[in-house]
Amino acid sequence: MYPFQGHFLAQDVTTEAVMIVSGLPRSGTSMMMQMLEAGGIQILSDGERQADDDNPKGYYELEAVKKTKDDASWLETAPGKAVKMISQLLLDLPVGREYRVIFMRRDLTEILASQAKMLARRGGGKSADIDDEQMEMLFAKHLTQVMEWLTSQPQMSVIEVWHADAVTKPDQVAAKVADFLGLDLDRSHMVAAVDGGLHRNRGTGATP
Repeated sequence: MYPFQGHFLAQDVTTEAVMIVSGLPRSGTSMMMQMLEAGGIQILSDGERQADDDNPKGYYELEAVKKTKDDASWLETAPGKAVKMISQLLLDLPVGREYRVIFMRRDLTEILASQAKMLARRGGGKSADIDDEQMEMLFAKHLTQVMEWLTSQPQMSVIEVWHADAVTKPDQVAAKVADFLGLDLDRSHMVAAVDGGLHRNRGTGATP
């Protein structure tokens, strides 16, 4: 797997940082947003995308995030709050702000299985032009590129959280995240927010 485990200076963390939960789609970003909200952090979400069978507790999305490259005005109200952003969009974040990125990681076979089930529920199907093996390679390449970029950005601190760890060891993950953010979060509520029954499409496991 990837050697990157995150870098941060706890003494530099302030409540003025923008807290971002990122990762590939279906990597556990919504679950982490639930944990942060339960811990006492204010969430930036517009509620436009409603909960469904794929995310029964909600998606926690902010539509404006998708347009960050052209209009990053939503960041004016973001300091001290948490927002969800898929990994590709991280590259659109402007400099001049402090970001704390919680990057969700998940076994790529689990992600592909989860995405396939989501497409099937919505009447879609896999692309005929690319198979799972090729897609996994593309995802792996993308993750490597994003991680290399993140570690080169002085305004960003980042920590990795594995989906399986959040499900099986939520107490440890809650402590790790709270320490990273430098905030006095309600860790017991963070743990209670995790629904282990939603860990479907299991793959090879947790932290490499």
